[in-house]
Amino acid sequence: MKVVALRAFDSEPEITEVDVPQPAPGEVRVRVHAASVNGFDLSVAKGMLQGAMEHRFPVVLGKDFAGVVDAIGEDVEDYALGDRVFGVVTKSFLGDGSFGEYVTVPTAVGIAKLPESVEFTQAAGLGLAGTAAVDAIDAAQISEGATVLVVGATGGVGQQALQLAARAGATVIATAHTEKETEQVIALGAAHAIDYTGDVVAQVRAIAPDGVDVVLHFAGAPDAVVPVVKPGGAFVSTMLMSPADVPVEGVRVVAIYANPAPETLERIARNQAEQHTTVTVQHVYDLAQTPDAFGHFTAGTLGKIIISIA
Repeated sequence: MKVVALRAFDSEPEITEVDVPQPAPGEVRVRVHAASVNGFDLSVAKGMLQGAMEHRFPVVLGKDFAGVVDAIGEDVEDYALGDRVFGVVTKSFLGDGSFGEYVTVPTAVGIAKLPESVEFTQAAGLGLAGTAAVDAIDAAQISEGATVLVVGATGGVGQQALQLAARAGATVIATAHTEKETEQVIALGAAHAIDYTGDVVAQVRAIAPDGVDVVLHFAGAPDAVVPVVKPGGAFVSTMLMSPADVPVEGVRVVAIYANPAPETLERIARNQAEQHTTVTVQHVYDLAQTPDAFGHFTAGTLGKIIISIA
């Protein structure tokens, strides 16, 4: 089968042929229809996880996937051939990625069934981004009438979190820069857009003089925006190793590590199917164009970059 893989730490990602994988006990094999690009994929491609995780070469890149179950391993009872599924490849090693025609995934974590109304190209952008957003929203404990600043609002995680915060009844302030970005975050439910290239703290204070109840932080340096959180408020970030990274008194600091549990993925899929959230698909690339997709991602995104696998 065709995949995008690394042959060694010092190699570039390339289209190559590998054997079609067979599902182990507790796994299903998915015929992948679409995948999406995440920062994690670029980190692997650049060798930044060398020593941090086991690499089994050739390392097929890709975490997010959407497709159809086409083979079932032993001891799997909750999936059937032909089931539409999506999720995140979640294994203890790097090697079995979603940038290929097939991928095997354990059913205990990282996979859920996909409603018929959700297209594969949308679902492929939901796994990691949706999980991080849902986990962040849950940790933030947003109440109706709260004021929430979403930093990194134009990315995949930020867009999901923005929509969920607005749906919870919050007044959302979202970071953006270009006119197109501003229009996008407002369309997704933000009450205000501020320019992340300017003085973010001053812009927030002009809207909310007393500060905000919650900061959802998905991009940039955390220290730059912590000062806008009210005493007793929350600073929730996917950019921290631990709460100790932001030593601030009177503010609840939460570090988010996205956990794509089946129940979380099911919730994300429901949100999408019931149109509580939407995925902005910025561009769709063919599998052979994955290097171009990486370049696009590095230059900045407004939503998700999708890899279509025919």
